[in-house]
Amino acid sequence: MRNIASAGGVGAFVSTPEQTTAATSSSNQPTTAAAGGGGGSSTDSGAVAVKPVRSETTTGVLFGIGAYGLWGLLPLYFFVLQPAGAIEIVANRIVWSLVFCALLITITRSWRTLFAAVKDRSVMGPLALAAGLIAVNWLTYTFGVTTGHAVETSLGYFINPLVSVLLGVFVLKEKLRPLQWAAVGIGFVAVGVLTFSYGQLPWIALLLAFSFGLYGFVKKKVGPKVDALTSLSVETVVLAPFAAITMVVLGATGVATLTTQGPGHFWLILASGVITAVPLLFFGASARRLPMTTIGLLQYFAPVLQFIVALTVFHEAMTTARWIGFCVVWLALVLLTIDMLRTARKNAVLRRQAKLAAA
Repeated sequence: MRNIASAGGVGAFVSTPEQTTAATSSSNQPTTAAAGGGGGSSTDSGAVAVKPVRSETTTGVLFGIGAYGLWGLLPLYFFVLQPAGAIEIVANRIVWSLVFCALLITITRSWRTLFAAVKDRSVMGPLALAAGLIAVNWLTYTFGVTTGHAVETSLGYFINPLVSVLLGVFVLKEKLRPLQWAAVGIGFVAVGVLTFSYGQLPWIALLLAFSFGLYGFVKKKVGPKVDALTSLSVETVVLAPFAAITMVVLGATGVATLTTQGPGHFWLILASGVITAVPLLFFGASARRLPMTTIGLLQYFAPVLQFIVALTVFHEAMTTARWIGFCVVWLALVLLTIDMLRTARKNAVLRRQAKLAAA
């Protein structure tokens, strides 16, 4: 996996809980695909035809929009699962994700890879920690959506790139560029404005941003060692016993809704495994085809959609002070995006110059 602290800056492309999982195996993949099998065309010299780069880029963008679009619309899924609460939803999501991962591993014949990852302490340790962080993230997100704080959950994913920049400074000892410093400073101002608006710290947003920022940091440590499916499978294996016990306790105390709200509700909850994995696979397909700069821009689809859903479907209130706070956050993200694009352009020029010098 490309180091999160690389040229684009630590906050350039981190967004959603599932995103980092997919990126661990996809960022080093080729950007063009060879024509298939024996039916593919070739030249007289035997060279195999490849798909045009533009076609691959378009495909990557479509997969990226699909992934971030599904993540952005996830609050609607939680909405239709009512009256299930956050704890029940997350417990079921973990258990049925594990079942779906087991099915995919069987289809792809990847059990050896999974067992090797579990036996490797350098992989299992970080992934166990990542599992705890993503559980906190999922619980916080689901709690926010199901208790009328969907706007604040979208804020968490808007703030996430700023948190990643802070991790770069304090953990990775990075030196920030002027625009990055400005973005971080503006981000602190935004938190102050929003604290005034909410009457307290926007803890749901901050917990989401910091839990996933730390999740991304931990995941990058094992990025080159495991693919996306193996990573997700190990994390769900770690969490599954706790999730299963939770489901049993909820059922025994009469709180569970899995089997009490009709067959439609039952199958909707079971679908959480697929709903977790499909956008992950879409993102993996996108990241194999696109530069991380493009991924960094596409990431804003998710919180933008979450924000729109919160206002138009859930009809959550937005006071003037909250609008001001969000606008300040968006200003910080604009500065980060400008810095990311400028740095990517500079690096592209340097690479071209290096190739010319080598030639």
